[in-house]
Amino acid sequence: MSLKVKDYFMIYSILLGETSMNLKKIIYLLAVLLLSNNFSAANTQKDLSLREMFQNNSAIIYSLNLRTFNADDKNGNGIIEFSKGETSGSFINAIDRLDELKDLGINAVHVLPITPVGKIKALGTAGSLYALSSFNSLNNQLSDSQSDLSIKNQAIKFIDECHKRGIKVIIDLPSCGAYDLFIDRPDLFVQDEDGNAFVPADWVDVRLFNVPNDEKLLKSDIFFLHRLFVDYMISLGADGIRADVATLKPYVFWKELIKYARHKKPDFMFLAEASESWTKPASEKAYFTDYKRLLEAGFDGYYGNYFDLKNWKTMEDLSSAVNNQKKIFKKYKEKKSVIGSFETHDEVSPLIIGGENYSKIIVWLNATLPLNPYYVDGFLQADDYIYDYSNKKAAETYTDDDYYYVHQGQIDIFNFSRRPGSDSTILSDEHKIAIKLRNDYADVIQKGAFIPLNSNNKKVFAYQRTYNKKSVVVIINRNLVTSEDVKIKVEKVNKKSKINFIKNLNSRCLEKSMFIAKLKPAEIVIFTVE
Repeated sequence: MSLKVKDYFMIYSILLGETSMNLKKIIYLLAVLLLSNNFSAANTQKDLSLREMFQNNSAIIYSLNLRTFNADDKNGNGIIEFSKGETSGSFINAIDRLDELKDLGINAVHVLPITPVGKIKALGTAGSLYALSSFNSLNNQLSDSQSDLSIKNQAIKFIDECHKRGIKVIIDLPSCGAYDLFIDRPDLFVQDEDGNAFVPADWVDVRLFNVPNDEKLLKSDIFFLHRLFVDYMISLGADGIRADVATLKPYVFWKELIKYARHKKPDFMFLAEASESWTKPASEKAYFTDYKRLLEAGFDGYYGNYFDLKNWKTMEDLSSAVNNQKKIFKKYKEKKSVIGSFETHDEVSPLIIGGENYSKIIVWLNATLPLNPYYVDGFLQADDYIYDYSNKKAAETYTDDDYYYVHQGQIDIFNFSRRPGSDSTILSDEHKIAIKLRNDYADVIQKGAFIPLNSNNKKVFAYQRTYNKKSVVVIINRNLVTSEDVKIKVEKVNKKSKINFIKNLNSRCLEKSMFIAKLKPAEIVIFTVE
C-alpha cells in the first residue's frame, strides 16, 4: 500500500487541527502512513525470503568452500599444515569475512557441502566435499576447536551472522554417497550382480544411490534420509538447498521432497544443478530428469547453460539462451529463474580460458542479464586456481589417498588448502561498478525486457534492458583477439534522451540512435538511457 499526496495533506491538516475527524480515522490514517512503502522497511530487499529474491533476479550469490574460505596458510605453500600451527576454514572463522562479502554487494551464499566426507577410496588428503557419508550431521573438519560451542551451534552461529548482514544461506546437497556409507548401508546403493556398488561416470570416490521411482519411494530409507537432511538444514536456519546433479534423481523424488520441505518452511528455496546442455544421464544405471521436469517438480531455478559462454562466439548464441529460458518460464505458475553459471566450482577458471578481459565480460553479463549473479570464491579476487602441490605425494593425509588430488584450474575441494584469492583487485573493482549499476537500475535489470539490438557485427554482444522509460545498454566485443567495427541501432533514443556512459565514456560515438565505433578486443561499453 502507498499513500497519495492528498492523504499526506489530510494527515497534515488533521494534526494541525484544521480538519474535523474522529480519533479512529486519525489513527487509521497514521497506521496507513507507517505501513506504507514510503515509511516501512517491510518491503525492502532485506526482508524478502531467499526464494523471493531468487525468483525476482535480485539474489547476488557467492559460492564458497568453508574448508578453504578463511584458511590461514602461514608459509604460503598452498597447503594447510596443522602441525605448523596453520588453520583451515571453519564455521567460526568464516564469520570474519562476511563483512567483506557484504561490501561486495553479496546477499546470498552457496555453501559447498558441510556434511561429513568419506575417507575410504577417497580423492585428496581431506576427501571430496561431495563424498557424503552422513545426511544428518556436520563435517567435523569445519569445527573450530577453540570454540566452546558444539559444531551444530557453530553452524547456527555462522548462519545467524550471515542473516544479520542481510546474507541468505544456501546449503549444498550432494548427489551421491561415499564408499564409507556404502560399507555401512549397502542397501542404499545401486549394486551389480556381485554386490559391488556402482560408480557413476568417473566420480570414483562416490557411489550411486538407489532411488525408487514408484510407490515405494515414500517408504524407502533413502527418501527418509533425504528428509532428515532437509530437517537438519532447516534446524540450522538455512534458507534453501542447492541440489548437486539434480538430474540423477527421478521427478517424483524431487516433487515429494520439495513438498515435504515447503510444508516445514514454505519459503525454502531449491536450486537444481541442471542445464539445457545436459541431455543424457551422467552414467549407466543413472536416472535423467531434465531441467524442465525439475522445474515442474518444484525447483525455483536451475543453472542454465551460461557456462557454455566459452563456446559462444555470436550474439545469437547469447540471445537464444536468454530467450529460451524466458519461453520456458512462462509455462509455470510460480516464478522461475537461473544463476549466472559462467563460472562454477566444476568449471575451469575464466582467467585461464580468456584472462582478465574475458573475466570482466563475465562480471558485466552477470550484472545486466535477467538472472541471479553467481561467483565462486576466488574469482573476484583473480584466482586461477593453479596449485603447485597438485598430484604430489603428501607429507600427511586424513584419508586413504596420500596424494594431493586436485582439478587444476578449479577451486580445490579435495584437500586442506589455501584461501582462494590473489593480490589483484581488478575484478572486484569491476564488480563493484557493475553491481552499483545493477542496484541503481534494479527495476530495469530485474523486470525489464531483454532486447537484442540490431547490429552489423554478430561477433559483438549487444542488448538493451528496458523498463518504464529507462534502459541499460550493453555492448561487448566477444572477440578476445581482434578489434571489431560495429554499427548498432539503439532502441528508444531521441533528442530528449539523457545518456550516461558507465563504462568507456570518452571513446564512444553515439549519433542519434546509432552507436558506431571500433571496439578493441573484449572491449565493454555500458550506458544508460532515460
